[in-house]
Amino acid sequence: MTLGNLLSVDQIIPEMKSVERWSAIVELVDLLVNRGQIREVDREVILAALRQREETMSTGIGFGIAIPHASSDRVGHVVAAFGRSSHGIEFDSLDNAPVRFIVLFVVPKDQFQTHLRTLAAIAKFLNDRAVRERLGTAASSEEILSIFESTAPAKA
Repeated sequence: MTLGNLLSVDQIIPEMKSVERWSAIVELVDLLVNRGQIREVDREVILAALRQREETMSTGIGFGIAIPHASSDRVGHVVAAFGRSSHGIEFDSLDNAPVRFIVLFVVPKDQFQTHLRTLAAIAKFLNDRAVRERLGTAASSEEILSIFESTAPAKA
């Protein structure tokens, strides 16, 4: 599974409205709810799982990247969303720099290996400066998705 398999055009926000970590996470979860990837009744439980993970340590890993993630028994498969901010989002990142790229994902509770593989694949993918530069200049959700689909081998 590549990162392109986890996303669709309607799970990408090419310019996020949020300027800080919690509102950015809510913005991406709401996108997944609106797209039917997360049920409305599960929204608060999933947000609580993501908040609990963030309170342990920020998922802002540096280089303008954040990967908020959680496991939940409220999803049957990995669900993900991607958001980009040209202005940067305050995320309490490890390098204290604003975040420009956020990949949020939720994995079924009993799939620990999938969780680790997905996290590692996303981090490796976004660690490539050329990928970040292409994502930063992409003009649309479609172009962002094509970068995720064409840049191998970020497997989850």
